Parts: sequence; C-alpha cells; structure tokens
Amino acid sequence: MEIKAVKFRKDGFYTQPFVFGGEEGTEKFDRNIRYRGALANYLIDTGDGVILVDTGLTAGTPEEKPDENSPAFTGKDISSYMDAFRKLGYEPEQVTKILLTHRHIDHSGELKSFSGAKIYVNREEMNAAELQGIGNIVPVDFSDGPYYNFPESQKICEGVYYIKAKGHTSGNSIVIVEMNGLFYMIHGDITYTDEALYENKLSVVFDDMPAARETLDRVRTFVRNHPTVYLSTHTPLGLENLEANRVVDLDNPPETVFDKYDFVKDEETGKYVCTVCGYVYDPAEHGGVAFEDLPDDWKCPRCKQGKDRFTKA
Repeated sequence: MEIKAVKFRKDGFYTQPFVFGGEEGTEKFDRNIRYRGALANYLIDTGDGVILVDTGLTAGTPEEKPDENSPAFTGKDISSYMDAFRKLGYEPEQVTKILLTHRHIDHSGELKSFSGAKIYVNREEMNAAELQGIGNIVPVDFSDGPYYNFPESQKICEGVYYIKAKGHTSGNSIVIVEMNGLFYMIHGDITYTDEALYENKLSVVFDDMPAARETLDRVRTFVRNHPTVYLSTHTPLGLENLEANRVVDLDNPPETVFDKYDFVKDEETGKYVCTVCGYVYDPAEHGGVAFEDLPDDWKCPRCKQGKDRFTKA
C-alpha cells in the first residue's frame, strides 16, 4: 500500500484569526501572522485498487487575489486537480473508490470526473448542493462500530477506515490508513494548519461548534496514543509529514515557518471567491451587482459564510 499527494495549489496562507479564532473569537489573534497554505488531496494505491480521498477544485476555478486584509488564500495554481492526478501515473478509470471527507468544493470539485468509482459519503452530507446530480454515491452509515476512541466507523478495505467526525460540516469524515506500523490520518479540515492541532484551536469554519470541539479532542487523544502521520489539505506541512513519515508529537511541535506573502496588485476581475467552499461570486450572474454593494449581512449561497470570508479573484 502507498499514499501519494495530489498537489494542485501552492504558496497560499491562512491568518491566525482564521485558523485559531473559532471558539475565542478572531479579535483575540493577530491577523498579521500568516501560516503557510497549499492545496493537496491524497491517493491510496492498495495494490488491488486506487482510492482517492477527495477530488480537488473544479477545473477553471479562479485563483483568489489576496490583499493585506484577506483572511485566507488557497494559493496559486500548480495545475488543475485532474492534471495533478494524472501526473502521478493514473487514469480516472483506475479509481475504484473515493472517500469524501466533506462537501466543500475544494474537496469535491472533480467527483464527476470519476464516473466508474464508488463515492463514499457520510449519509448526513447527501443533501449538499455540491453532490447533486452525481449518481455513483454510496451513503455511509458507519455501521462497523468504534475505531479506537472514535465511536462510529466503516471499514473500506484492509487497513483503510472511514470515520465519522462531524463539526466542520454536518457530514465531515476522517480517513485513517494503517501501514507499516503507522496511522496515516487524512482529515480534510479538522484543522486548516497543523499549528492549530498543536495549539488545540478550532478554525472559524464549522457547522456545529460543539461537535467540532469534540472531534478535535478525539483527534488529539488518538494522536497521543497512536503513532500518527497527520495529512492536511491546506498546508504544505501535510506534504512534508507524508514525505518524512513525521509522527505527531503534541508536546514537541515542528517549528513553524511563517508566510511572508508579497502582495502584488493584479488586475481585478470583479469576481470574489469564498475561501471556505470555493463559491465564485460573479456580478454578471447577479444582475451586475458588485460584491462590494451587497448588504453587510449577505451570506455565501453555498456554505452560508459571511462576506468577510471572500477574497478578490
């Protein structure tokens, strides 16, 4: 069995209020502190089949154009998700299963490109707009009982487990791969940066704060008791952890490398991108109404986050 990273954006950032401010409030943290950001999903080659954990952004999703006030920036395109997937030496028809951590478009964007795969989704996520019109979805009820300190799980195949972990979204899930005496935790967005795992902080993005706190507590308990490689989507630390087989040690975190982003004024398109779910607000599709002219209480139509979660495209 082998785990590989599907890398499609780099050189992004996440501000400290965004990744730490979920429980205590963003005002408690320094918006000038920026942690390194990226976008990568993961592929599990079992030897008998190919399993994807999430499927990146939809091709053509525009890059954000961040400024000094942007809370987050998913990064600059390396390639499309599908090109990154193919660079690993695979074709879509080889994928037998997809395990979706949650509905957000930076995790579910290319599901439709894998029509021959079974797509495993927490049943509580089934009504999500991002999943409509996809016929090869398998709703999961987590009927295999506890997986260590996680109460509900589903065994996908030998060494691969799908685990209920709600909070970030109502149907959030974790994938754990057991291999060579280690536990590889592919967690979607339990944290956006590994620094939040070590500091025990919730991000500002959640459907259910108490459930998100319970899940983070369970994750931290698990990694204290099992040699775990923590594979994140939104930080290059996930890629570095995989490459080095770096095991989480909550008492001795790796040194943080802060992002010194050089803001460049690019030509603006008038579009804005939700840094949470990837929704693109295009004035041309909304009667010509500029994003700046939307009411202050306007919400993202997909994930219901506020205007402050959007960045210029």
